[in-house]
Amino acid sequence: MLRSQQPLQTTPRVDHLLIAEMVTENARVLDVGCGDGALLDLLIQTKGVDGRGIEIERDRVNACVARGLSVIQGDADVDLDDYPDDAFDYAILSLTIQATHRPKAVLENLLRIGRYAIVSFPNFGHWKVRWQLLFHGRMPQTENLPEPWYESPNAHLCTIRDFADLCEKVDAEVVRSAAFNSSGRQLSPHAPLVMQNIFGEKAVFLLRRRSAY
Repeated sequence: MLRSQQPLQTTPRVDHLLIAEMVTENARVLDVGCGDGALLDLLIQTKGVDGRGIEIERDRVNACVARGLSVIQGDADVDLDDYPDDAFDYAILSLTIQATHRPKAVLENLLRIGRYAIVSFPNFGHWKVRWQLLFHGRMPQTENLPEPWYESPNAHLCTIRDFADLCEKVDAEVVRSAAFNSSGRQLSPHAPLVMQNIFGEKAVFLLRRRSAY
């Protein structure tokens, strides 16, 4: 297994910490849209995973490889089709699904490639977003959605409720989910979906194929 030689010194993202809780030790992991490799590095250092990454931006791929991470350049919308079934224990997509052009197809591929899929995303149903739309009539800008609409990489923003509906459409079982705010405070797992949809700024879902069990 190729291990990172230079751990990132930044504070881990909240969703990365929640994802790390969901991953078992020594698992085979594919991090799709791995960015600077922060999540891969965290999983290697804390869970001893056999981690691989795919990232669309060449400079980020080069930076990951220079740090000893096994990352290749690729596009989640296109290149996941080439991965074999059950190639990994976990296929992960962190804060990326809203930037894909085919989120349903991407999620189906994650569930096919991994025994489990883990997806985190910003919640477009959060009350701050609703407030800005209602009182300003413009696409909102928040801490989680900082760019103006004409510069945003997000092609398919969704709410927690939307994503839960998509899970049903692709026959995915929700093993665990967590809604949380930017400081990392989680809503109660027993909170109804409508409350998570209003008060959760981001969410993480641990999924698996129903048909496989």
